[in-house]
Parts: sequence; C-alpha cells; structure tokens
Amino acid sequence: MAHDPMAEIRASFFVECEELLESLQDALSAMANQLEGESARDGETVNMAFRAVHSIKGGAGAFGLTALVAFAHRFETVMDELRCGRLVIDHEAMKLFFQAADMLADHVRLARDDATGAPAGSEEMLLAIEALMGERAAEPEAEEVEFAPMGLTLDLELDPPAPGGDPSGGTGPAGRNWPGPAGHNWPSPAGHNWTVSLRPTDALYACGNEPFHLLRALAELGRASVTCDVSDLPDLDGLMPESSYLHWIVHLTGEIDESDICGVFDFVDDVADITVTETVAAAEALSDVAPPPEPMAQAAPTPAAAPAAPMATDPAPVIDLTAAAAPAQPAAHPAAQPAAPAAPAEAAAATVRVDLHRIDRLVNLVGELVINQAMLAQSAAEAGLPPHSAVMNGLEAFMMLTRDIQDSVMMIRAQPVKPLFQRMARIVREASAAVGKEVRLRSEGEGTEVDKTVIERLADPLTHMIRNAVDHGLETPETRRAAGKPGEGTITLSAQHRSGRVVIEVADDGAGIDRPRVRDIAIRKGLIAPDAALSDAEIDTLLFLPGFSTASQISALSGRGVGMDVVKQAIGGLGGRIAITSERGFGTRFSISLPLTLAVLDGMVVRVAGETLVIPLSSIVETAALSAESIRSLGPETSVVHIRGSFVPLFDLGAELGYRGPRASYEGGIVLLTAQEDGSRAALVVDDILEQRQVVIKGLQHSYGDIPGIAAATILGDGRIALILDPGDLVESATGRTRSADTPLALAG
Repeated sequence: MAHDPMAEIRASFFVECEELLESLQDALSAMANQLEGESARDGETVNMAFRAVHSIKGGAGAFGLTALVAFAHRFETVMDELRCGRLVIDHEAMKLFFQAADMLADHVRLARDDATGAPAGSEEMLLAIEALMGERAAEPEAEEVEFAPMGLTLDLELDPPAPGGDPSGGTGPAGRNWPGPAGHNWPSPAGHNWTVSLRPTDALYACGNEPFHLLRALAELGRASVTCDVSDLPDLDGLMPESSYLHWIVHLTGEIDESDICGVFDFVDDVADITVTETVAAAEALSDVAPPPEPMAQAAPTPAAAPAAPMATDPAPVIDLTAAAAPAQPAAHPAAQPAAPAAPAEAAAATVRVDLHRIDRLVNLVGELVINQAMLAQSAAEAGLPPHSAVMNGLEAFMMLTRDIQDSVMMIRAQPVKPLFQRMARIVREASAAVGKEVRLRSEGEGTEVDKTVIERLADPLTHMIRNAVDHGLETPETRRAAGKPGEGTITLSAQHRSGRVVIEVADDGAGIDRPRVRDIAIRKGLIAPDAALSDAEIDTLLFLPGFSTASQISALSGRGVGMDVVKQAIGGLGGRIAITSERGFGTRFSISLPLTLAVLDGMVVRVAGETLVIPLSSIVETAALSAESIRSLGPETSVVHIRGSFVPLFDLGAELGYRGPRASYEGGIVLLTAQEDGSRAALVVDDILEQRQVVIKGLQHSYGDIPGIAAATILGDGRIALILDPGDLVESATGRTRSADTPLALAG
C-alpha cells in the first residue's frame, strides 16, 4: 500500500484540533468563573478562545473542510465581537458559547470521519449566538463602496501621540485620532526587537485565512509597526483576483519570545513565506513605533513615510519558523560595551506524537524484560551464588535499571483525566437541558494522571453516573429553593491518587438516596424478599442490580433499568471497585477506585496451601503474627482478630479459595491486614510471605471470565503462573469460615 503523506498530516491536524478544543473549553470555563466572580477578569482568556477557533478554521481550510470552516468562521466572528469589547455576555450567553463549542467539536468529528454535511442543529446554533450581536449580526462583512482610483497604502503603522500628549485622545502628525485604548500607558521601548516578514501565497487565501488577523495577533504581542510592500502589485489590467501580491513587514519590540511570534503562524507556515529576525534597532527609531492597532484601524500614510531604520540594522541570522523551540542568538547593540554572555533562554518543551500501538508494544517488551529479570534472579539464587558476588551485584543493578525503564514507560502511557472531565461537562449540559434543571459541574484534580487505557474505558461508566446524578440525584430548581438550596445544583467530579490507586468521585448536592423507596421498589421487582433485613449500605448497593430503576416514567435519560449495573461491570472489568455514600437531603457520592495502570503492579508474593499468590502492595496496611489471645470466635464458623484496639474479621485464604479446609488452629499464623475502599479492614491468613516484587499483569477475563476475588495472573521468575488477588472483591464474596461448626467456641469480648 502506497504511503500517503497527506493522510498523516490530516491525522495530525485532527489531533491538534482535539488540543485546540480542549483549550477552548478551558477558556470558556475560565470566562464562566470570571462571570461568577470566582476569578479576576482577564482579557487574555477571550483571546485564547478566539485563537482556538481561528486555528481550527485555518487548518480546516487547508483540507477543504468547507462545513467546518463555515461554522468556525461565523463562531469566530462572534468571538471577535467579544474580544473587541463590543459584546457583553451574561449567564445565558455563556451557555450558548459552551453549546457552540460542543457543536464545533461535532463538526470536527464529522470531518475526521469523512462525513458530509453539518451536525443537526448547526445553523440554529449559529443564529442563536449571532443574535447576541444584535443589529451587527445583519451587517455584511465587507461594506460595498463606490470605486474611485486613488493611491492606496495597506500599512498598519500608527502615528505616535504628540510629545506630552494623551495617547487616548491626541493626534499624530496627520491629524488622525490615536486609536489606542483610553488611559493606556504604552511601555517604553525595552526587551527584544524583531522583524517579521509575511509573504502569503495564493493557498493562504484559498484556505480561508486573512492576513489582517495574523497582523493583529502579532501587534498584540507588543509595540508594532506594520508596513505593506506593494511593489509586486501589477497594473489593474494584469490583476488576478485570486493571486497574492502583497507582502508585509512587521517591526515588534517588547518582552516577546520567538516562540510567541511563531505561534501566530501555526496553521499558515506551509502557505506563506515567513521569516523571523531579531534586530538591533536603535532606541530612538523604536520610539516611533506605535501601539498595537485596534480592529478596523484607518490606513496609515504611504510606504514612503514609514520609518526604515529597523530594516537598516544588522540582523541576526534568520530563524526558520519550524525551529521555534531553539533559543534565539542575542544580537549586540552597535554602541553597547562588551558584556558577559547571557544565559541562553530556556527552550520550550518539545513534544512528539507516537501511535498508541507502538507504545503498547514497548510496554509489552518492558513486561517481558521484568519477567526475564525475575528469572535471572531466581536462577542466580538457585545456583547458590554469594549475595555480594559480582553476578548478584550486577543483577541488583539490572533490577534497578529495569524498574527505572518500566516507570518511564508507564509515564509515557499516563495521561491526565482533564479531556475525560471536559467530555463529562458536555454530558452535564445536555442532560440538564433534557430534564429542565439548572446544573453546574465542578472539576477537581484534572491533572491527575492515569493509564490511557483506563481513561478510554472509563468514559461510558462515567457518562452513566453523570446522567444518573442529573436525573435522579438533583432536585428541580423549585424543589431546591423550597428546601433552602440554590436553584442551581452542583455536581463535583474529582480525581486523586490514593494508596497506589486513582480514586474518581462523582458527588451531587441533591436530595440523597431515599432508602425506604429503594427498598420498596426492590421488593416490588422481586429483587429482595419482603422480610429481608438490610443495612443502609446494603440498600444502597441495590442500585447496582440489573433492572433496578427509581424513575417513575421512562425518559430519554432513564427508566429502563439499564445503567448502574453496567457501571459496576465496567468498573470491575478495569480491576476497580465502586462505593456509595449518601446522606438524605445533602446528596450522594459515588467513589471509583482504579489501578493506576493495567500493565504492572507492586505486589506481595505469598504462599497458601502450596500455591503462590500475589496481593497488591497498595492494599496491604501491615503484616502481623497471630497469638492465641488475639483470636476471638464470632458465631459458629467465623472469627475476628484483635489488632490495635479493634476487632477485624479474619479470612483464611486457603479455605476461601478452595485449596483446603479451615485450619485447626491459627495460633502463630501470619495475617496481612488490608484496607477496603469503604474504610473497613480485613485480616487475610497466609502460610508464608515470600518476597515483595513488581509483577506484570496478565488478564484472565478473555479466557476465563470474571472470577470472584481474582484480578489477573502473572508469570514468576521460575516460569510458573501465580494468581493476583483482589482483596476487596475477595472479602465481599467470602464465607468467613475459619473453623468447622463442631470446633469449641471462645466468644469475642
């Protein structure tokens, strides 16, 4: 199959689109917080949102994605009104901006999937946000004027104010009003001096880009002087409407990094000739440079009147735009005295995109490396080599190196949960609109990193939980106000690392679980017996039974009894657990505990009834030896152990896994004290503790399905297979038998 370079470029564009959409969501969220007064107003936030939409439009034009370009262009126009201060937004307007961003994401996905047309409701969405502009929404983008031949300059240079004059209202030599913002004090010439040459090709205009936006973005970086070179412009008879004849020179000064300048041309560097040169213009020449032009600024005098001093200086070597990360070489002022060389500027962090299957292959190879390292260590131990021999020292160094490699590879696979949380924000908006509720999503711990596979498989269960919280957890605005709550409900989505696992929680400030109603529904559906005695925690777990639903009628979100049981199955498939805590009138919290990675884990290797097992180290609190005084009987067949002032249930792993029956006596036995997700503890009896080791996880679900208490398997150093236990699931399904029914009892107490 022939290699298609354009396909790779196109795929790269859509990856960048996802990053830009994430940036857009960040900016809109920040704008919403500013509207709520939770953070200070920042004009750069609006610029960030505008640049994201503009960049998507520019890249889409390069691939002829007309529907995406059209939507992004009209969305960008509204954002520009906000950016220029001609549009003031409120809560309803922010909702429209979020919905427009969601629609833009739909356009991107349709374009990525080569689908034709626009998403449903696209035009209605555009009309809604354009209505925010009022009468300006109906104004044509280009005003029709009568043609009259005359001399024309496209320079964007602005005259400075008269000495001592007011920049907000003074006039320059030509008598034009100074267009800078009122009361703004322009900084004195300082920092770097740059000369940027922009020569668009015909393809730039065909892609839907406009040099005006690029020039304005450059002007926003610092003090700028823009000159248009019209020397290539032919006579009117030879003018081709679709050809590019104009060339712009921009002189910038200020605390500006080269990467900032190059970032303006991210999506046009392949359709324009661009050079960025650091200059050493004299301060007096730069003092004539005007502040950044406002939108729709008037034309300046002819090119002949533009200052030429910056172009007459000795430029530093031209820097290719593609080498934006390289620090610029400092240019010496002609009149400056020799000085100590300055420390080079810190280069921007470079990134590289790699196909996921390549990383998966690397992870698998590292897993095999871990197994082979364990086999070498096992062989050396069986050979009876002295502990401090050269071979054993080398093996120890090899083990540490293997661990470092494994950690590094896992860091490559680790991704922040932020994109997942942003997807949930859209689910909240759509679900709340469907049921007519006012809901706000709060996100905490978005930077928490988890294995990419875990994130991908977590999207569906989180979607179910978010919809459940909106539909069942939160009350209607009227009910909330009657209860003394704000009409707007809040759902909090958080993530954090805890004890070697990642814990993701979905909490709402709604009415909480109505346990009597849940119990009645379970009885009517035949899920529990009418006389069943259930604790609050047991009633809460009824929500995860297949076919259970508290909805009074079927809706678009719920009522068919499908959802929370699917959530539990999906979480279990990831080696995780889910727990519920709820307080009537104050809300409900669902906590999901997941492994950080599905590839490796640190485990305690133990022996039980001649079998070798692995228990995740993150679930073990401590180990202890049992004494006769610490063991107490509880019922005819179960026991507890007294540890550190409290009684903990005792579980015999050999008996629970069916390897043997309960032991006659546990005096002198070894227990592993484990912590459960709900805060409870359990003591697991083992015959011997062999070692602590990093093991490679090998799944069993595809071959054997879900096995209660068994999370996965691994290959040991001697080539044998050992099961990896899930202590939480094991305890949940355990019988608790630690002796035969006819064993004499010694009651706890």
